[in-house]
Amino acid sequence: MLPLRRPDLFKGGLLKPCRGILLFGPPGTGKTMLAKAIANEAQASFINVSMSTITSKWFGEDEKNVRALFTLAAKVSPTIIFVDEVDSMLGQRNRAGEHEAMRKIKNEFMTHWDGLLSRPDQRILVLAATNRPFDLDEAIIRRFERRIMVGLPSMGSRELIMRRLLSKEKVDEGLDFKELATMTEGYSGSDLKNLCTTAAYRPVRELIQKERKKELEKLKCEKGETPSDPPKKEKEETIILRPLNMTDLKEAKNQVAASFAAEGAIMSELRQWNELYGEGGSRKKQQLTYFL
Repeated sequence: MLPLRRPDLFKGGLLKPCRGILLFGPPGTGKTMLAKAIANEAQASFINVSMSTITSKWFGEDEKNVRALFTLAAKVSPTIIFVDEVDSMLGQRNRAGEHEAMRKIKNEFMTHWDGLLSRPDQRILVLAATNRPFDLDEAIIRRFERRIMVGLPSMGSRELIMRRLLSKEKVDEGLDFKELATMTEGYSGSDLKNLCTTAAYRPVRELIQKERKKELEKLKCEKGETPSDPPKKEKEETIILRPLNMTDLKEAKNQVAASFAAEGAIMSELRQWNELYGEGGSRKKQQLTYFL
């Protein structure tokens, strides 16, 4: 973010602005949200790029769209060009059956990315996210100067996430967030959100069931039947949801499982790729094994 906010500090020498950052990791860990937060913190324009914004049915229009993308980014700089699921657009060029138009898009994108057709003072950062970094082309990986793995949240992070998610909800005083963080091992941020949403529905369902029971008792009284539980006279007809408790969240956990296997084959591939290419890793001679 520093080159976008303080370009005067990165004018010469080795202090050159970073041109590309890759965020990779399991799905649901907040890579897209992190990209938007970076743009907001850097006070930069945010351009979200997908295949539909680049491709066209007319010959030669794809390359023109890529050029227009970088031209627009230069005009509204500082700019962050965000490519979500980058493996679908900038994957390996030696794939079997890949159309020639896709290779032209990749070549044009890399040409503008290198700055061969743009001025060095233009503050443009290409930020990308993917769940499958091992499908990226080698030339694309080289252009991502920073490759950061966004992994599954730790126990402390899960506790903070759940506190944040339930901050606006009415919760029971005996809610133990540390126990919740312990029992949600392997859950991503998206899974934790689904878990809290499922738990929040339980008091609503209970309230609806009570209201339906009241209506049935009322209908029985109108028909002259004796209700099983005579309705009590209430001073106010107010709808009050009970607070969320540990039982709600434990029952919700039985319904919402982790969407990603923390010890599965894909996670092992991500860890291996991180050791070879990721931040703090080193390029080693042995090839990455995709079949575990």
